[in-house]
Amino acid sequence: MDRIREVFTCEDPVLFRQQLLQWISAFDVYAVLDSCGNDVYGPPAFDMLCGAGMASAISLEAGDAFQALESFAATGDWFFGHLNYDLKNETESLSSSHPDSIGFPDLFFFRPTILIRLQGHEISIESLTASPKQIMDTIVCLEPLSSYQPGAMQMHPVMPRSAYLNKVEAIRRHIINGDVYELNFCQEFLGKNARLEPVKVFDALCAADKAPMSVLHRNGDRYLISASPERFLMKQGNRLLSMPIKGTIRRGAGADDEELKEQLRQSIKDRAENVMITDLVRNDLTRFAKTGSIRVDELFGVYPFARVFQMISTISAELQDDAVPVKTIRQAFPMGSMTGAPKVKAMELIDRYEVSRRGLYSGAFGYFTPDADFDFNVVIRSVLYNQRSGVVSVQAGGAIVYDSDPVQEYEECLLKASSLFDVLRAELIQQ
Repeated sequence: MDRIREVFTCEDPVLFRQQLLQWISAFDVYAVLDSCGNDVYGPPAFDMLCGAGMASAISLEAGDAFQALESFAATGDWFFGHLNYDLKNETESLSSSHPDSIGFPDLFFFRPTILIRLQGHEISIESLTASPKQIMDTIVCLEPLSSYQPGAMQMHPVMPRSAYLNKVEAIRRHIINGDVYELNFCQEFLGKNARLEPVKVFDALCAADKAPMSVLHRNGDRYLISASPERFLMKQGNRLLSMPIKGTIRRGAGADDEELKEQLRQSIKDRAENVMITDLVRNDLTRFAKTGSIRVDELFGVYPFARVFQMISTISAELQDDAVPVKTIRQAFPMGSMTGAPKVKAMELIDRYEVSRRGLYSGAFGYFTPDADFDFNVVIRSVLYNQRSGVVSVQAGGAIVYDSDPVQEYEECLLKASSLFDVLRAELIQQ
């Protein structure tokens, strides 16, 4: 079935965005991708891209999930969805032994009934069913979101601080012994009996962080509320782009801000982390890129965000003529910035030392276009919420290398999670 498309103009894009969030919240399945007005990576393809309703979908656990996605996406339309970190068990001979607090399927993609794109003052609505004008009329009659008034919440670390510090030392011993060069080590913070209003949490998080790869996704009772700054992999035509993040430092005030930025730029430890993952991404791209086409467009770039500076490298390549889009994602997944190097050994050790299943955290969320282009983020700086159980999960981590200081690594986890805790008005209860 072909989509009916109409283009409209709105006088107030800020108001329309609020009305759009209000409208989409009524659907059981939806996705909202929001650049949050942040052009730090250049002009975005859209201000906001939304898929609402479910014309068809696939929901699978690791096994043959990528093969099923390849067939599903080959039908040629818009598809939104996610890849859980635990799909590593399909791409490699690995397993996951820890409890999952939220319960997203390992892979979920859906073909939306309605597609809405907001760019400046222009609104494009494509629908498989209702008239785009009827949809537009419904949206603009809605009130904007009311201000978010969260209730009191406590977040508890699943891993006690002392255990985290001891595990970082154990990982450093693996590095000294040559088992790995770098390992991404994460921890989970849980809240219980929560009653969130996900669209309002997302709106508040976008206002606070303005992260260019932000996502709000609902799949029944499960929600992803993400302020991700990181791009995993993008395809436009035959061009591929990956932008791994390794290196974080807080923002400062006045002259202190520029000093902190330069401190990150010159950090030997952060440069070592970044270059190892850049090399890992380059190696992943060789599996499906044209020979000689892989380029490091930028090494050790330092980018400003609301609370932190991030060190980001940009790697591009040309896709082989016979490459299949889903297979390229599979061959690069999971992203090296969330594993370490060597990748397989790092993932084995991650499962040994972490105590929570990552699930959707450190996976990817994104979309395919009818032209088989795609763009996926890295699911970090995110709130995962199960409305039925009332459980809220926030995970955070960082790269452990030989020079890592356990206390500083722990503080970096808290820094990365701080904006999420602030928006939730959550009190962190240390153990």
